[in-house]
Amino acid sequence: MRNFIFGVIVVILIIVVGGLAYTLTGFVNTNSDHSPGPAETWLASHAMDASMEKHAPHMQSPIPATDANLIDGMKFYTMNCALCHGTVTKQPSDVGRALYPPAPQLILQPLDDPEWHIFYAVKHGVRWTGMPAWGKVASDEYIWKTSMFLSRVNQLPPAVKQAIGK
Repeated sequence: MRNFIFGVIVVILIIVVGGLAYTLTGFVNTNSDHSPGPAETWLASHAMDASMEKHAPHMQSPIPATDANLIDGMKFYTMNCALCHGTVTKQPSDVGRALYPPAPQLILQPLDDPEWHIFYAVKHGVRWTGMPAWGKVASDEYIWKTSMFLSRVNQLPPAVKQAIGK
């Protein structure tokens, strides 16, 4: 049994040292115009989700999802987010596609995350991406309104659709 445990430890060390050597000798392509591989994509998305689960408070919006609040969230999105995440009229963003990793096109491919998750990502940003921490320049009220808009983008009330021009 002792030899088995020793063997497992040696294999783990070889994998870790090999991965570090592969990374630190420049074999990982870090150009922003190079698509991330499946392992990098999987690791990054799971790391972000795990961090959100651990650090973000799971809370309900203190602001009601009224038509006026959703329209305010749509306006904030249009003025501050559409450059990277695509327009509310479903036009993709060339700037967002040029980022590394590419910014998600939030209107074309709406999020399926809960509002608290969206709020936390918008307020605190996402490290190693182009996503800034909007909490440094915008109020929680506007971040909640934008989060509400994004979480309902597939089922917006008629008044909000009309404000978009749909």
